[in-house]
Amino acid sequence: MGLFSRATFFTTVNHLRDLPVHGGREVAFAGRSNAGKSSAINTLANHVRLAYTSKTPGRTQHLNYFDLGENCFLVDLPGYGYAKVPLDIRAHWEGLLSGYIQTREALCGLVIIMDTRHPLTQLDEQMLDWFAPTGKPVHVLLTKSDKLSRQQANMTLSRVKLHLAEHFPFCSVQLFSSLKKIGMDEAEAVIAGWLSAE
Repeated sequence: MGLFSRATFFTTVNHLRDLPVHGGREVAFAGRSNAGKSSAINTLANHVRLAYTSKTPGRTQHLNYFDLGENCFLVDLPGYGYAKVPLDIRAHWEGLLSGYIQTREALCGLVIIMDTRHPLTQLDEQMLDWFAPTGKPVHVLLTKSDKLSRQQANMTLSRVKLHLAEHFPFCSVQLFSSLKKIGMDEAEAVIAGWLSAE
């Protein structure tokens, strides 16, 4: 039984004032729309429909909380950067996202999902910039790594590692594939370490 296999839906939040008071620890998952965030969460949880995957990117519009037991929570954040969303809704999401990741004391680490074929977009960098002042760790999952050859995937991993080491030294990074279940143990070990740290 992995850390995420106990995950059950807990609550959904559309305003910072409604964030739950639980006295525990949270790990949040963020990513550009269509980078494979919901698939990654479902793969880690070994659950087909825990997080909602959709052919229409941008479906996660709230902060969705999942209870992992022992007062630990996974928080699925709205996907960012999807263009076909009305400006007022996008502004609300951005306020919700940035407010949550910059001010949430219970948050002990952030997992950022990036498509291995298009890593470190401008929006990914913005997310890292928003989070950097907290001093909390970030772990990057380079998803859909099965879409590249092993050599291409490893070259991308090396390039992203170098960039993060130079600009965002609080970040670690790994290859991940929901389809081939690559990188699950590594990801779970990092996140479990955050949740159990004193």
